[in-house]
Amino acid sequence: MKILNRLFLPVLLLLLISCHKKKDNTILEQFFEDNILDQSFVITQANDESTDLTANYAGYNFVLKKGSDYYHGPLKVTYNSSSYNGTWSSNDDYSKLKIQLPSNPSAFIFLNRDWRFTSKNLPELKFAPWGSTSNIQLTMKRK
Repeated sequence: MKILNRLFLPVLLLLLISCHKKKDNTILEQFFEDNILDQSFVITQANDESTDLTANYAGYNFVLKKGSDYYHGPLKVTYNSSSYNGTWSSNDDYSKLKIQLPSNPSAFIFLNRDWRFTSKNLPELKFAPWGSTSNIQLTMKRK
């Protein structure tokens, strides 16, 4: 009986932890779907160290589209009558957002990186580069 108890407790703990994580992921997925996916965002601030790049994004509209799951999908950017296609991906706790866009127009080069969310105070999303302490900031606002 002691052996059975020693095996049962770790298995029970593992099940409880995995169920809790699934519940957290479901809540995060729902938040992401309801507030970010298929929503229109504009860039209201883009700073690369001491250079303000915000004017480079005037008139651009960004939409993260839902893919086959909640962790990656297509990214559509429109500007006047032009549209550009890229991709986005996130980690399982939505603390990271990877943006991949074509290098033309050149303004997209700044956006092509792994970002970490610094604020999800909707309608505004704030980002800094993932794994870096450099003074690079990006702010997007939902329209």
